[in-house]
Amino acid sequence: MNFKIGGVEIGLEAPLFVMAGPCVIESKACCLDIAGKLLAIGRRTDTPIIFKASFDKANRSSLHSFRGPGIDKGLEILAAVRQDTGLPVMTDVHEPAQAALAAEVVDCLQVPAFLCRQTDLLCACARTGKPVNVKKGQFLSPVEMQNVVEKIRASGNEKIALTERGTFFGYNRLVSDMTAIEIMKRLGCPVIFDATHSTQQPGGLGDASAGRREMAPILAKAAVAAGADGLFIEVHTDPEKSKSDAACIMPLDWLEELLTVCKRIFSAVRG
Repeated sequence: MNFKIGGVEIGLEAPLFVMAGPCVIESKACCLDIAGKLLAIGRRTDTPIIFKASFDKANRSSLHSFRGPGIDKGLEILAAVRQDTGLPVMTDVHEPAQAALAAEVVDCLQVPAFLCRQTDLLCACARTGKPVNVKKGQFLSPVEMQNVVEKIRASGNEKIALTERGTFFGYNRLVSDMTAIEIMKRLGCPVIFDATHSTQQPGGLGDASAGRREMAPILAKAAVAAGADGLFIEVHTDPEKSKSDAACIMPLDWLEELLTVCKRIFSAVRG
């Protein structure tokens, strides 16, 4: 099924699209700066882009890690991004009560991987009528996402996207099984590949996650070749100073070249 996130067509037969932005909302100025650069890159590469940033990172490794500005200020900033750039916006929700509030502002609700089995959260997101992007848990097989899809559909929402973001392979390690993309597409949902979080090494620094951002472009290209309908890529103008996922967030400067190559692969694969 095809549907739209803002003005961006999403579906099994739609053009390649990208969800991109900083991991967490650091400030209004930071978001507007990155969003403006994404808008320009999207135009130059002819790639639809959806801006993503989280108002709260509720699953940080450490109690002392930066979580974000909270829902009220965060949604205010996302509304400003949407108004100033015209880009569709997307954010995570962690609790059922957040879904309706976020849906008043954003074009798509995202369910984080660790919460992908939370029935009340999935149903609350579905009932808003907004598109719902669910990240596959690192602990689930792709086949098990059928249960996730059924919960959302049973709540009256068919606008579902699924995101592959790696699978636990022992301690502090993720691997990417590219066959998961095709398996989840058979559920009738477009499948997105999260190229940056797939390079994450969860808890690898003890009080934070490690990562290998240099591998993100390789995984992104492999995922498009394997049939991914879209890409999820967290980007930052100064990755080392990112307040979340500094080890795996990708430099914004890499994005334009990567999208140019991925669009060629997408065209070759889709004929």
